[in-house]
Amino acid sequence: MSISVKNISKSYGKIQALQNISFQVKEGEIFGLIGPDGAGKTSLFRILTTLLIADSGQATVAGNDVLKDYKLIRNEVGYMPGRFSLYQDLSVEENLNFFATIFGTSVQENYDLIKDIYIQIEPFKNRRAGDLSGGMKQKLALSCALIHKPSVLFLDEPTTGVDPVSRKEFWDMLKRLQQKGITILVSTPYMDEAALCDRIALIQDGAILEIDTPKNIANRFPHTLYDVSAKNTYRLLQDLKAYPTVHSVFPFGEWVHYTDTNAHFDPQDLIHYLQNKNHKEIQVQIAEPTIEDTFMELADKELEDKK
Repeated sequence: MSISVKNISKSYGKIQALQNISFQVKEGEIFGLIGPDGAGKTSLFRILTTLLIADSGQATVAGNDVLKDYKLIRNEVGYMPGRFSLYQDLSVEENLNFFATIFGTSVQENYDLIKDIYIQIEPFKNRRAGDLSGGMKQKLALSCALIHKPSVLFLDEPTTGVDPVSRKEFWDMLKRLQQKGITILVSTPYMDEAALCDRIALIQDGAILEIDTPKNIANRFPHTLYDVSAKNTYRLLQDLKAYPTVHSVFPFGEWVHYTDTNAHFDPQDLIHYLQNKNHKEIQVQIAEPTIEDTFMELADKELEDKK
């Protein structure tokens, strides 16, 4: 296994950031850590990249223990933190040369690894890093994380705040890096990006809710799911939440996702209810569950179990 995590826990005072986290990542796999802000993703990344010590548990990266072999791990991994952390006053070229020198290599020696990414920012090689757009900063940070030819790449919410086109380009680059044998652990709050991973772990409040392929997790949704829409979405949400046999309601794009506790639920009954509430342009149809639907269901169940 490229990454092995066993019963890792971490707290900051009374706040439990990670609770007995365990999972494994295979060599050459894109493994996604999926969860909202504050779920514990960054704490876990910092532990695995030897920047933070866990309270308990064990972890290895590329066969090296995160405590005993931290120097070996730092030479073996590339880490792109969530916040842009390169030197803003240095140019694109200067940043790249700086990180190559730190790892005892050169841009020329490993240029083949970063070529597909770097050629997109090379025309701006003399521009200060702080003056780059979000997408360009992202490509520079990835180039710097790869310049020493790591076997494992850690990407902490790399596309947050980046435009949709740059997000797609970034994931295309990750797929090409995977073909070169690099193991990638990536965290993201975006459920559409989760579907691009080989396997994912859903994390909430420092605990793993589920680990599987994106397709299997979506298929694990335990209810019949309905898309519901009407002219006034806000009022629709309120009235659906007040329906006598409601199980769950939450907005999903132009629709509202709805599930019912009644095993013999008839959509026509819901339509009549909404008509009596003076809703217009009502639509109710069966929907295909997504990773987000399963995540919301598991998170709600976890919350109920804690009560």
